Amino acid sequence: MELLDGKKLSAKIREEVKAETEILKLEHKVTPGLAVILVGNDPASHAYVNMKSKACKEVGIYSIIHEMPESISQEEILDIIQKINDNEYIDGVLIQLPLPTQVDTNMLIEAIDVKKDVDGFHPYNVGNLVTGKDGFVPCTPLGVMDLLAEYNIDVRGLNACVVGASNIVGKPMQALLLNAGATVDICHIDTKDLKAHTLNADILLVGVGKANLITEDMVKQGAVVVDIGINKLESGKLVGDVDFDNVSKKSSFITPVPGGVGPMTIATLLKNTVKAAKAYRVAKKK
Repeated sequence: MELLDGKKLSAKIREEVKAETEILKLEHKVTPGLAVILVGNDPASHAYVNMKSKACKEVGIYSIIHEMPESISQEEILDIIQKINDNEYIDGVLIQLPLPTQVDTNMLIEAIDVKKDVDGFHPYNVGNLVTGKDGFVPCTPLGVMDLLAEYNIDVRGLNACVVGASNIVGKPMQALLLNAGATVDICHIDTKDLKAHTLNADILLVGVGKANLITEDMVKQGAVVVDIGINKLESGKLVGDVDFDNVSKKSSFITPVPGGVGPMTIATLLKNTVKAAKAYRVAKKK
């Protein structure tokens, strides 16, 4: 068994992004910029946004956080999004999810300029992903693909099983694997006999937010296991959706939690922001 070390790879990617950012500043007088919309007081959301802001600072990306009260109206958020869209110094926009119930998440995502949609959630970019065209891809699944590539794991011809069908992780993960030549099975809360699906997988990817959902008897011998979930136990310990201690004994590769997929998400966000700056601001200068 070998660990898929996302922490190590993310550090490498950050150094690459930092070098790219310095070149953009020196040769093109462009400083990549990222704007984050943060609504409400959810501790987890604030923690994630602070990590993203810190990572931007470390690699030389300008970042700004628009903090808004829980009671803010949809129209007020839309107004902020439009101002960010019009700001030529901002290359990427992301809305930290989840949002309060009084706002329409889909409408806000669709209001983001597709050229600045570094989270890859806009229907335009979703369409590009599904049809295999270039665009912005959601950071977590794209980070998973980078992690697999780093360890020379070629999914072409493999049976892949994705557990979890969210718009943020499961569905784009399925599309990326399919585009890469895997045969993909996707499972969700209504799937009957989950074990029958997971046992057939050469590569198993799980992201549902349920601690120890995947047990040793559900995993094929020698499978690659990618745990995208993160859960906090009553003890305060962070664990994934996979029973790591036992499943790791059967797997050829497995991600730890924490230290696996999590760091890759932020590293990919940084990459997407620089990609946006290069694709539009730098291209405009030529």
